[in-house]
Amino acid sequence: MPTRARRSPLQKPERPYLALGLEGSANKLGAGIIRHEIDGSSIVLSNVRHTYITPPGEGFLPRDTAVHHRQWALEVIQDAITNSGVSMHDLDCICYTKGPGMGAPLQSVALVARTLSLLFGKPLVGVNHCVGHIEMGREVTGAQNPIVLYVSGGNTQVIAYSRQCYRIFGETLDIAVGNCLDRFARVINLSNDPSPGYNIEQEAKKGKRLVPLPYTTKGMDVSLSGILTATETLTYDKRFRANDPVPQDGADDDYFTPADLCFSLQETVFAMLVEITERAMAHIGSKEVLIVGGVGCNLRLQEMMGIMAEERGGKVFATDDRFCIDNGIMIAQAGLLSYRMGFQTPIAKSTCTQRFRTDEVHVAWRA
Repeated sequence: MPTRARRSPLQKPERPYLALGLEGSANKLGAGIIRHEIDGSSIVLSNVRHTYITPPGEGFLPRDTAVHHRQWALEVIQDAITNSGVSMHDLDCICYTKGPGMGAPLQSVALVARTLSLLFGKPLVGVNHCVGHIEMGREVTGAQNPIVLYVSGGNTQVIAYSRQCYRIFGETLDIAVGNCLDRFARVINLSNDPSPGYNIEQEAKKGKRLVPLPYTTKGMDVSLSGILTATETLTYDKRFRANDPVPQDGADDDYFTPADLCFSLQETVFAMLVEITERAMAHIGSKEVLIVGGVGCNLRLQEMMGIMAEERGGKVFATDDRFCIDNGIMIAQAGLLSYRMGFQTPIAKSTCTQRFRTDEVHVAWRA
């Protein structure tokens, strides 16, 4: 079996480097420009995003999402360029999400990236979406060598770095945590604006009753389809009061509301995630946890993880919605790190894929 060539870790740049990042793996279209300074720091020059939002009770289909990305691409990129104060000619490279994600939206953004590359004569860099989240999280928070909990609409993974690779310690065996929360939000007809997961979080704050739900951890992995089905089924239970949260006769104290189910779903799923993250911390002796991905914005998840980490003498790192939710700047950051190590994506190979594992990436820029 061939071995990977080892490279020296990334050194401080001999000059400033600029990159444009384009993200469109799901319903967020993002464009951002980042600059790596001579002193080794990074400066976010612009970070523009537009979200495709569907009516309550509906998800977003790949075809319709791709149409949204094509319609908004020019405006989003132009805004990113204008806000940054640089021009396309100043860029060193153009970075785009190669995968994973939804096929049609990925293809739309890859096409835009190829077109810009040819128009302005700039090299392309295909980026793994998951690695983009990790590298932006590390840059913003300053976490050194954390256990990473990557939680989003399409991915749920516990990750640790080793030997120029992000190793997956555990992951979901079926659906991702974000998908689980989003699908239940549709069942109870919550709004998709700004996102169904955010609205689940707000409803959960009103919940008073913890309803028993399946708790499924299997070693370092989790299974979430069963808990989703169980929560959906409870909406047909005779004790469920969708429009009458307070019993009129005062005699029934066994009822539960949509807010109770949101609260119970969050508490149970997040407890599962905290458990497997703690197990990974114990395995490698880490004192740091970095939460990335769209669900990483959830303050209750951060709170629960913080309690666990504090008990272990550790610390939790997380970012706000500018960097947690899918964005172009994270693609620019990871792409520029890769570009500075000599990596480029030829136009003939500037494809995209729905399946691109985090542990397939050679993380050449880390020691």
